Amino acid sequence: MRVLVLFAHPVETSFGAALHRQVVESLTSAGHEVDDCDLYAENFQPVLTREERIRYHDYPDNTGPVASHVERLKRAEALVIVSPVWNFGYPAILKGYFDRVWLPGVSFALEDGKLTPTLRHITKAAAVFTYGATPMRAFLAGNPPKKMIKRVLRAQIKIGAPVDFMAHYAMDVSTDETRARFMEKVKAKMAAF
Repeated sequence: MRVLVLFAHPVETSFGAALHRQVVESLTSAGHEVDDCDLYAENFQPVLTREERIRYHDYPDNTGPVASHVERLKRAEALVIVSPVWNFGYPAILKGYFDRVWLPGVSFALEDGKLTPTLRHITKAAAVFTYGATPMRAFLAGNPPKKMIKRVLRAQIKIGAPVDFMAHYAMDVSTDETRARFMEKVKAKMAAF
């Protein structure tokens, strides 16, 4: 299976980077073809420009500035997102990726005011996130990143596709043991992906 891995963390020595390496290693060892998209390493520009917004609904012209990323998304059969959660949201680079790449004609069609998902070729998805917040704080804040994965992303890909959500909460007080347990969980899930 062709798996697009989206990774969004600027520090190569972070726990998030270690999770990213584990995801890629486990998927590759399981025989998947991995398209590893490290947004920071690729210097992805997250800002939707004025010109891009003006052409936003003009498919396929809207894809020009991000054509290579659109092609990678269209080739994907599965998606894994590895990212920290900052201020109960995605890092700007990942949010910008969604704003600039998941365009009309790419991730959805809009006809007569009706939205139709167009990522049905993606047959499974997973998210591997780290939070500074505890599970309770994330719950009390509504946990927007989890809802985006479990509700919005799920609605855009193949109907009924499995969507895994894995999160290591309370990173600010994490220990070697909690991180190792989470790494093993991620390793096992990706090996069985």
